[in-house]
Amino acid sequence: MLRPSSSQSLFSSFHGVFRRRLTAPPSSPPPPEWIEPFIDVSGLTRHPADHRPPSPWLPRVVSLVLSSRLESLPSDLSAFCCRFLIRLSPAFVSHSLSSPDLCRYPDLALAFFRWAATQKKYPGHNLDSYIAMIDILSSSSAADKEIGRIKDLIAEIRARKDRASLSAATSLVRSLGSVGMVEELLWVWRWMKESGVEPSLMCYNCLLDGLVNSSFVDSAEKVFSAMESNKVQPDIVSYNTLIKGYSKVGRTQKAVDRFVQMQEKKIEPDKISYLTLMQCHYSDGEFHECLALYHEMQERGLEIPPHAYSLVISGLCKEVKPFEGMAVLESMLRKGCKANVAIYTALIDAFAKIRNEEQAMMLFERMQGDGFKPDEVTYGVIINCLCKAGKLEKAMEWFSFCKESGVSVNAIFYSSLIDGFGKAGLVDEAQRLFNEMAEKGFLPDSYCYNALIDALGKAERIDEACALFKGMEMEGCDQTVYTYTILMDGLFKKHKNEEALKLWNMMIDKGITPTPAAFRVLSTGLCLSGKFTRACKILDELAPMGVVPETAHEDMINVLCKAGRFEQACKLADGIIGKGREVPGRVRTIMINALRKAGNADLAIKLMHSRIGIGYDRYGSIKRRVKFQTLLNP
Repeated sequence: MLRPSSSQSLFSSFHGVFRRRLTAPPSSPPPPEWIEPFIDVSGLTRHPADHRPPSPWLPRVVSLVLSSRLESLPSDLSAFCCRFLIRLSPAFVSHSLSSPDLCRYPDLALAFFRWAATQKKYPGHNLDSYIAMIDILSSSSAADKEIGRIKDLIAEIRARKDRASLSAATSLVRSLGSVGMVEELLWVWRWMKESGVEPSLMCYNCLLDGLVNSSFVDSAEKVFSAMESNKVQPDIVSYNTLIKGYSKVGRTQKAVDRFVQMQEKKIEPDKISYLTLMQCHYSDGEFHECLALYHEMQERGLEIPPHAYSLVISGLCKEVKPFEGMAVLESMLRKGCKANVAIYTALIDAFAKIRNEEQAMMLFERMQGDGFKPDEVTYGVIINCLCKAGKLEKAMEWFSFCKESGVSVNAIFYSSLIDGFGKAGLVDEAQRLFNEMAEKGFLPDSYCYNALIDALGKAERIDEACALFKGMEMEGCDQTVYTYTILMDGLFKKHKNEEALKLWNMMIDKGITPTPAAFRVLSTGLCLSGKFTRACKILDELAPMGVVPETAHEDMINVLCKAGRFEQACKLADGIIGKGREVPGRVRTIMINALRKAGNADLAIKLMHSRIGIGYDRYGSIKRRVKFQTLLNP
């Protein structure tokens, strides 16, 4: 038992210690702890390193970044770490940046990345953090706008002078290739070589894809050759990527060669191989090749992608083979593939071009019955179809429906109607639509102008047609060879031969290459005005320009015979043979047919049973061909 004096002394001692502690300055807190992305349980379990449990801090930090505003993120992170006495290690930062949730917010991710480097005693980002950050920026929805920030990160990687790893390099190649950063892509490739890293097949394929996406197809070819040299066997992805590159730059034959080479190396083409090659042929207008590849896919039992069906059907429609296109459509639907508005519209247009208005309208109704809503292109095709069928009242009903229903009416609608009314001889209505079109703010194109000029010319309102031709030039609208052809035709019919001839010369001076149809109009007009010699001279001038109308002489002889100008027709036939422009037997056949068509069977029979054109008369030692002009001798 303690004595009172002893207990009092002990109490005083405790009281003094307690008071000293209260009055002493506070001790400094312990240093912040570096947080790793995984919990180290090596002393507790034998689980492999890949199956370590993730740190509970990982979702909390990612959640904080996602819930913060961009401008307050650095202060929010600093406050969070200060509160819990933690610091985020480089490995923790790289794993956070790999979070799928954070990948969708590149601005927040980059702000987090930059903040992490400002931590006290931070040893610096590891390479994985840079790789993850570049992947986030390159895969964002606005990747094109991120190129500057990606370049900054690449520059920082280059300054670090780290050695490349296969996984890091492959990821960089994939990311940089997706945004078309070829210069940086090639640097990564050199970096791999300097680090002694051998590319894998995946790395090669990523590099090929990046170069092809940037249209560096020649460089892609070199990489493909390097694969084979390094004994890395190209696979189906390698071939498909290179074929895609050839398709992009229009090298169809090279694409075909690679397609054949792939099969020679026992690599079976897949649906992507066929689809890419079909796209290549389609771009070149080789629609029959698309069809052949489609049939080959069917024979091999490959799944046919919807776009492949679209290419085949569109190709058949461009070749004006709508019934074959319909057969492919039915096959497509049987296989469970859905059609679309573009396919139906192409088929309707093809039926319209062969003047099968009934089938076109049936398909239009079927399209709506299948739940597809026609767009402005479809309605434009329908109106054009009805105009070509001469059903102008019905076409105007659909035109009014489109305007009332809010369908985007464009210049094509007006062009079809103007052409339809013009061909029907309703020139005033065509002119009204032309003026309405201008009032609505639509600029008439060459097709529209040509349709109205043609209508005015056929209605013998040639002065108005010429005024429209000049207006076309003033508006800066291209005058095509068809424009000149229809206007010359109108001028010749009004016997304004010199003006028509001036128009021809104007066309030649402007560098517009005449067509056989244009020369036919000119030669017909000149022959009927007695200037067939001039027509022959112009025909000779066309040869150096690469224009050789095959039926020019036949057309001219037919025109002269039809007009009853047999003497001039015979003179022209003699001139053709005399200058060696045609085989005499062919000219003779042309002349016989022309006389027969002109209703002069007697002269045709006389020519048939004579030696004219192919026989000879002797005048002493001189042998002369029997001329066609002797046909008219009594």
